[in-house]
Amino acid sequence: MAILPIVCIPDPILREISTPVETFDAELKTLIADMFETMYDAPGIGLAAVQVGVAKRLLVIDLQEEEDEEGKPIKDPRVFINPEVLEESGTMVPYKEGCLSIPEQYAEVLRPDRIKARWQDAEGKTHEYEITGLLAVCLQHEIDHLNGVLFIDHLSRLKREMLLKKLAKGRKDGSITM
Repeated sequence: MAILPIVCIPDPILREISTPVETFDAELKTLIADMFETMYDAPGIGLAAVQVGVAKRLLVIDLQEEEDEEGKPIKDPRVFINPEVLEESGTMVPYKEGCLSIPEQYAEVLRPDRIKARWQDAEGKTHEYEITGLLAVCLQHEIDHLNGVLFIDHLSRLKREMLLKKLAKGRKDGSITM
């Protein structure tokens, strides 16, 4: 396993539409393992393949919502290959989102509180479930990446410009490294 470099804005690959995964082989499993290691190291709760420079419809998520007796997060890794949202609820909920490709920047984004999604696992088996809560938010965020969309695209122009200026200032003064 290896920690991969995370692609950050304004790298144009983040705006590419990722292509479907067609081959479920050892190379794919290695990429998945490397993506989990990269995500945990960052640290983050979700990572799309395009964020490590691979424009394939693959993402990993681990919300790490539960803790063991020592207070350490319990890992619950999930792989989503060729994911798609089939249905969305009409109820939108705000959630403060961040992104490993836009370091140290956060903003409230409105997303459907429930989705029905379909995806394949690392073996190519298809799954279809209704998903709610943080997992629904995270999955929608990561699917956006596969479609060349960033969470800042859901903000008003003014909020997006303010966030990008803050990021540029942090890069310039060295308080934000990439």
